[in-house]
Amino acid sequence: MKTEQILLAHGNGGLLTQELVGQCFARYFTNAILDPLEDAAILMQQRRRLAFTTDSYVVDPLFFPGGDIGKLAVCGTVNDLAVMGATPLYLSCGFILEEGLPMKTLERVVQSMARAATAAGVQIVTGDTKVVDRGSAHRMFVNTSGIGVCHTRRRLSPKRIRPGDKVLVSGTVGDHGIAILAARRAFDLDVPLKSDCAALHGLSAAICRAAANVRCMRDPTRGGIATVLNEFVRDREVGILLFENQLPVHPAVEQVCEILGFDPLYIANEGKIVAVVPEHDAAAVLRTMRRHPLGRRSAIIGEVTQRFPGKVVMETSISGHRIVDMLVSDQFPRIC
Repeated sequence: MKTEQILLAHGNGGLLTQELVGQCFARYFTNAILDPLEDAAILMQQRRRLAFTTDSYVVDPLFFPGGDIGKLAVCGTVNDLAVMGATPLYLSCGFILEEGLPMKTLERVVQSMARAATAAGVQIVTGDTKVVDRGSAHRMFVNTSGIGVCHTRRRLSPKRIRPGDKVLVSGTVGDHGIAILAARRAFDLDVPLKSDCAALHGLSAAICRAAANVRCMRDPTRGGIATVLNEFVRDREVGILLFENQLPVHPAVEQVCEILGFDPLYIANEGKIVAVVPEHDAAAVLRTMRRHPLGRRSAIIGEVTQRFPGKVVMETSISGHRIVDMLVSDQFPRIC
């Protein structure tokens, strides 16, 4: 390991997270199912492919415009299954609660989870609860695991991307991270923005119906769009060229990023899909995405290229180029 202690940046989804996972967890847990390190494990069960995933949520504050830790936990796990081409079916739910947490706060979160699960068509079928000393858990941590059935014939994987493929995103980027930052009152700005927290299984299924040969999909949470795209091409013979003029960014996100020096490419999303599809399918997929309520501001933002193997490069609005590297430092922690 390059670092002697765990840092907040180890949880940002970027370079240090890759180091932590690769040099610690994957090193000792290695097996054929885990080693692809994708959003969900794909398991074979009686000629069916199942997707299985787990995630933990430590967001601060617990409640924010557009959602809360409960909705986030349900939608986040549903989305990890959805982008692997699976229909989510069942969730588990584990709570770590801090002594002194108001019972009304817990009930509010649980009610939100129940609504989100019903809306997504999944059932919460098992769970666990632990209580820790006051001051040990920042009120509440939540873990959810999920199981779904794959509905695509092909396995979605970054290994399948090819030169000429198009990169699409289902809407404005960075909404969730900036909404969380605003909810913390970290700056004296009036930001009319809600988190994009949403379950994406309907949109992902529509994408798969629109193109039989979708290469891969991801929901760009921690580390944002930039981190996901770097994961797609890391150690590969292709790269990705992004077009700055085509990247959809909410005016409020753009304003905050300009004032505070953030890059929206690295800011978390909780209701967006990044998809890579063959060039000949891109127009049809884009039309399909824009017809869906969660994809109205979808855009083609880049393409796979052999010009920059293993790299993500941005073509700027003034026709220059800059490398979009993996996130290293943490712009702000505990956003999901």
